[in-house]
Amino acid sequence: MNLSFFDQFSSPCLLGIPLILLSMLFPALLLPSPGSRWITNRLATLQSWCIDLITKQLMTPLNKSGHKWALILTSLMILLLSINLLGLLPYTFTPTTQLSMNMALAFPLWLATLLTGLRNQPSASLGHLLPEGTPTPLIPALVLIETISLLIRPLALGVRLTANLTAGHLLIQLISTASAALLSIMPTISILTTIILLLLTILEVAVAMIQAYVFVLLLSLYLQENI
Repeated sequence: MNLSFFDQFSSPCLLGIPLILLSMLFPALLLPSPGSRWITNRLATLQSWCIDLITKQLMTPLNKSGHKWALILTSLMILLLSINLLGLLPYTFTPTTQLSMNMALAFPLWLATLLTGLRNQPSASLGHLLPEGTPTPLIPALVLIETISLLIRPLALGVRLTANLTAGHLLIQLISTASAALLSIMPTISILTTIILLLLTILEVAVAMIQAYVFVLLLSLYLQENI
């Protein structure tokens, strides 16, 4: 029984071929296809408004040189948001519950922000490793601590997203299993459990949106430190 709870996190396969790539590319089918007009219907209007709002929120803390990252960060936000929300549908697979995928997104982008800072302003980027006014005996320890905290940033990004989504999916499955098992024994308790399940589902929709936003927002803050 315990193993079956984690079966939902294993990548589905067809003829021995993992379908995780198909799960990642499917959200792109929901975006409007380009046409001769900018706005073709109400759905395209809503999507354009959401993209504009996301871009403004992400680019507000950055200066003009950081606006070059608008396309990358906005595209990443839309990808994570679509995957997280689609993963809440029944009989679907959520690729962002895989730590390997989240690390594959977090590490290259974090490294790009770090290399950008080292190229454009190496003194300021290296200056973050040693706070101003540090006593001389504490310099080696503080440099080591700041270096470790800098290197674990991509790990924290990937683990945070994976842990929050995995915990939510497990709670939904546990409560739904309990609700189905109690239906024939204690119908009243089963109804109450179902109400809790609905409230938890609404909470998980909010968590899916917030975690996608936090992932990209932290990347933009790391970029702000290096430009």
